[in-house]
Amino acid sequence: QMNLVEFGGGVVPAGGSLTLTCIASGLSIKPYQMRWYRQSPGNEREEVARLYANGESVYSDSGDGRFTIARDNAQNTVYLMINALKPGDTARYFCHATWDREYWGRGTQVTVSS
Repeated sequence: QMNLVEFGGGVVPAGGSLTLTCIASGLSIKPYQMRWYRQSPGNEREEVARLYANGESVYSDSGDGRFTIARDNAQNTVYLMINALKPGDTARYFCHATWDREYWGRGTQVTVSS
């Protein structure tokens, strides 16, 4: 069983940057594909970035090249760096692991003030 805990959210002014952190415990993230999702009120949860076990990353178009996902397998940690934040980035951001099973964190709230 894997437990995922996200932190690093908060209230950030538009144009600012933020790094979200997801710490895993219970299992090693090494073989897992790690993803970040976000969900804002009234909207479906959407994937913003994924990082395969081989290091390949994929980003959604909604990020406009402003998101960077990274992993540190030794620290069992995944990061999401967001630059040039926009009010439209306001959402709850969730960490997700998938391989033999799927695991979700409870999320961390990001609010971008205009």
